Amino acid sequence: MELAKAESISPGVAPPAPALSETALIEAAQRKDPDAFEQLVRLYDRSVLRVTMNVLRSPEDARDAYQEAFLKAYRKLDTFRFQCSFHTWLYRIATNVCLDQLRRKGVRKEYGVDDRDENAAPNPLQLASDGRPEANPDRALTGSELGRRIEGAMEALSPKERVVFELRHYEGLRLRAVGEMVGISEEAAKNCLFRATRKLRVQLEDVRS
Repeated sequence: MELAKAESISPGVAPPAPALSETALIEAAQRKDPDAFEQLVRLYDRSVLRVTMNVLRSPEDARDAYQEAFLKAYRKLDTFRFQCSFHTWLYRIATNVCLDQLRRKGVRKEYGVDDRDENAAPNPLQLASDGRPEANPDRALTGSELGRRIEGAMEALSPKERVVFELRHYEGLRLRAVGEMVGISEEAAKNCLFRATRKLRVQLEDVRS
């Protein structure tokens, strides 16, 4: 299969029901069946594009990461050994691509802090949710301004902190799954999430209710 074919697949296209099971599709794709790999892409293109968009917050950067993630998946497909779900494996590739992009863009380094209960104070996610105008049209103007504040606050996070925060709160993944995606332990993911939450609280102190 030419790699250009993988690049040409457009995200967001509703996938047809595959004739084969996912396992059969993966095994066929590992045998270099181009149609099988295309079906796998169409099964997961929306979720991969969503996570790249949530993490990178730029349509252009998200599309680039989406394309790179599937190209890497194609090149590494023979290393997939069914020890985790294909979805987890693919998400891990996508999040690593996002991490690389964030590092190249110079997102700030993380600083260690003492671990403590992340629920001890209001969670910035509540502010982040309010910042999305579609969540409450009556508060669209306020939400738009808040969204800009939140986006600026996110710049205070290290690449790993940002990815962990986004996967936990916008993708709704459990910390164990987040750790698997990022390649760290569940405890390390928890600590990383705490650091991200703490930094956002500091950045958004004046807008907390």
